[in-house]
Amino acid sequence: MLSKTGRAAIVLTAFFAFSGAGFWIHAILYTGRPAPPQTVTAPVQGADTLQSAFVSVAERVRPAVVHIGTVQVARSRRPPAMPGPFADDPAFKDFFDQFFGRGPGRREEFHQPGLGSGVIIDKRGYVLTNLHVVRGADGVTVRLASKEEFRGRVVGTDAKTDLAVVRFEPTVPLTVASLGDSDTLRVGEWAIAIGNPFGLDQTVTVGVVSATGRSDVGIATYENFIQTDASINPGNSGGPLVNLKGEVIGINTAIVATGQGIGFAIPANMVRRITSQLIDRGRVTRGWIGVAMQPLTPELAQALGLPDTHGAVVARVYPGSPAAAAGLQQNDVIVTFESTPVDDYHHLQRLSADAEVGTAVAVGVVRSRERRTVQLTIAEAPDRVGADGQTPRR
Repeated sequence: MLSKTGRAAIVLTAFFAFSGAGFWIHAILYTGRPAPPQTVTAPVQGADTLQSAFVSVAERVRPAVVHIGTVQVARSRRPPAMPGPFADDPAFKDFFDQFFGRGPGRREEFHQPGLGSGVIIDKRGYVLTNLHVVRGADGVTVRLASKEEFRGRVVGTDAKTDLAVVRFEPTVPLTVASLGDSDTLRVGEWAIAIGNPFGLDQTVTVGVVSATGRSDVGIATYENFIQTDASINPGNSGGPLVNLKGEVIGINTAIVATGQGIGFAIPANMVRRITSQLIDRGRVTRGWIGVAMQPLTPELAQALGLPDTHGAVVARVYPGSPAAAAGLQQNDVIVTFESTPVDDYHHLQRLSADAEVGTAVAVGVVRSRERRTVQLTIAEAPDRVGADGQTPRR
């Protein structure tokens, strides 16, 4: 009989023997086998998909983006070379023409070149751009992505939205950009700006939609801007802001010079209505109800017995206007326009401007803490309203 110590030694020896054999068997079986193939992780696949989307949009939209060149003939009058009572004498003029090449007070002309961007919206050669790109131009040129250059002409402008339409006669088939639905935009969506900053043609920059419905920017009368951090620089004006579907969601218009990554674009749905009128008749017709409005502040809302600041306060009713005929009064608060809740006075301004001239609309009003509905007929907005409140005849 073995002692307990002997039996323990035999058990330990057997354990180590089996363990060693196991390691040897594992080494024999698995040594030399190839490593299992590595699979592509989901984040890498997502990055490739996103990159492909950006590349696809750029390839599809860039041919529709054009370079707008303008030339303005600036005229200046030089002061007389010899001031005095004889400066305008013909004999003195002939003398200075002969020896100095110009007479005193002669007008000089010089060209001021400008640059901007545009996007082709019709195969007939219609290009959408900003008014400030072509304002005052004596000549307009349109250069395609293929470097072909055409003489253009301005067919219509709208100062209240800073939009313009230029037309050229194409000799080649054109790539046309399509306008998307800007009302469905969400903050955080990708935004791609394409244009010619500082004359660098066909530049693509990427960012996101930073905000929508921006107003009080001080750029145009009717403001409902898309804010983006996609890089926009001088020369980008008039170029498109595009979504990942390749649809134009806005027209790049302005930047905040003192900030970084703050650019503004006119939304496509506003652009669509304006450009159709500019192409059809060269001008824009807007609706008008005939009131001057002011913001509804929290203090004013409380004083008028309103639960919030949604609405627009009537500051003045113009004589002879639709509002006057409907009985609207100063300090009325307009809260709905054809069943659409009014967010603020900018919103009401856009709603009335987009309404068809001659149509009857129901306007919800709060007066003396009581809600009522009035009917008024939309009139055509005058070019201006005089200081006396009268609208000038066309």
